[in-house]
Amino acid sequence: QVQVVESGGGLVQPGGSLRLSCAASGFTFSSYSLSWYRQAPGKERELVAGIGNIAASTNYADSVKGRFTISRDNAKNTVYLQMNSLKPEDTAVYYCNARVLLKSYWGQGTQVTVSS
Repeated sequence: QVQVVESGGGLVQPGGSLRLSCAASGFTFSSYSLSWYRQAPGKERELVAGIGNIAASTNYADSVKGRFTISRDNAKNTVYLQMNSLKPEDTAVYYCNARVLLKSYWGQGTQVTVSS
């Protein structure tokens, strides 16, 4: 079955960096787009970044453009989110999403806390 598992979250000071990873299985990884979402306390889940399959085109929320980079390694069935210049408002649970054959799959999420 399709599974996505996030890792790499933690506590970081403002201005710091983290790299999140999402390991996927159960589908032909290279054939599908993947995305990162986040949800802060009391707020709706929002799209952070997405990456296409073959062409690996990317898109970002305005709030993270220039600071976050999404990438994928099709040999490792893994998608990454490199987060630089982190701000307190980036604090949230970050989720990986795979949309396979019109069905959406979510991981359990990884907590990112940006605080001094």
